[in-house]
Amino acid sequence: MATCPPYPTYPSGPPPIADGRPRHAHWWHGRGVRYGALAALLALSGLVILALVRRQTGTEGFLVGLGLAVLPVPLLTAAFRWLDRVDPGPWRNMIFAFAWGACAAALIAIVANSFATKWIATATADPAGADTLGATVIAPVVEESAKAAAVLLIFLFRRRDFTGIVDGVVIAGTTATGFAFTENILYLGTAFGTDQMTGGQGIASVTAATFFVRVIMSPFAHPLFTVCTGLGFGIAALAGERRRRGRLLLPPAGLLLAMGMHAFWNGSSTFGRYGFFAVYGGFMVPAFGLLTWLVVWTRQRELRAIREELPAYAAAGWLTAAEPFALGSMRARRLAREYAGRHLGKAAARTVAQYEAYATSLAFLRRRGRLGRVRAGFGERERELLHEMWRRREVAQPALDHAARMTAPPVRVVPPPWPTYGLYGYGTSGYGYGQAPQGQPVYGQPPYGQPPYGQPSPGQPPHGPAGPAGPVAPYPAGSAGYGPHQPYRAQP
Repeated sequence: MATCPPYPTYPSGPPPIADGRPRHAHWWHGRGVRYGALAALLALSGLVILALVRRQTGTEGFLVGLGLAVLPVPLLTAAFRWLDRVDPGPWRNMIFAFAWGACAAALIAIVANSFATKWIATATADPAGADTLGATVIAPVVEESAKAAAVLLIFLFRRRDFTGIVDGVVIAGTTATGFAFTENILYLGTAFGTDQMTGGQGIASVTAATFFVRVIMSPFAHPLFTVCTGLGFGIAALAGERRRRGRLLLPPAGLLLAMGMHAFWNGSSTFGRYGFFAVYGGFMVPAFGLLTWLVVWTRQRELRAIREELPAYAAAGWLTAAEPFALGSMRARRLAREYAGRHLGKAAARTVAQYEAYATSLAFLRRRGRLGRVRAGFGERERELLHEMWRRREVAQPALDHAARMTAPPVRVVPPPWPTYGLYGYGTSGYGYGQAPQGQPVYGQPPYGQPPYGQPSPGQPPHGPAGPAGPVAPYPAGSAGYGPHQPYRAQP
């Protein structure tokens, strides 16, 4: 019986991933049952909140509020999806977050706020003071807690999709977008009803003012508050298993910050005639700008991590030499999808997008392993990602190589001191040829002291994922990855 060589010249791919589901699980443990129950709960919450809002605004006011409140939703959703393009999470997570914010969180908030405000008014015999106290103290606590529940659920039950700051920002922001959508229907519908009662025709002054403040000036208000909670969960996801105290304290700290910002914003109307504009210009806009910078910086850091971590897999033969560069550039990734779609159709473009997503997850997984921030199942997850990439390599790798050639910076050629045969003394030109200026790497060679892409470190075999030292940095002891402990062998 023939046996496969210990170090194949090119990897033959991992074997299929075994199904680890229990064989005799009860029917209520099924994924479909859980998803169905959750969908039913959200649908029931949506029907109840729909009835409550319609009762307060009337049918006409509800339709007007719905038409105006939906305007900022596509813009905010697209912005959060753009932030998540480096390592896009499943659409079902965003759909759940939006539905939770629009239905469950809004229902909890409207019921709890109304009950608390009425109780305070009855206890203090001061309806005006009760409204102010409810807006500045009760509402921030109730609303931010209700929205944070969606982030907590995804953090606990979809932990594989929640790996860092950007994931926390996207989930929290999407939840808050759904909550603001339902709240805007209520406020705009009520304003329209007020205009109708005072003799206004169509969208009059109160509706227009409410629309300007809530939709034009501050559509980012609720997402900004809740994103603080998402930041707490995102940093906790990066903290690793060893920093248990930090992982437990960071989410509550983010939630408290979100409540404080929300209370400050709601109380701005009590700060005098120009208090609202002072808080808006002096606090909300700078906070929004700071948060935007932080998220964009984090996204660039993720792209840099891809370029730094994936060369190890290129050296082992899983990736081509150009892929780490292409996967670390959003422009190159887009060109790869367009190239595949133009030559092979839309299905090929989707295949390239899936390959990019798996490769990104693999880079982040390796980075967490190298930094000691691993969880149980590290090696199994690495094996699964490599398996999914290998299934799509025939379509994705040529497209990514083409994108790398199209986006790589040109290398300035230094002529040799004497004529080279066949080149008339001018050297070669193009990508990855010739000699780069002193101190700059030639394309295809990493600038941080590692061997060129596609070549192993000294002492490793030429190719193959089963080298004695595995990737450049060994995995944690006892892991089941492709490192020095349990190297993967090609199948005969």
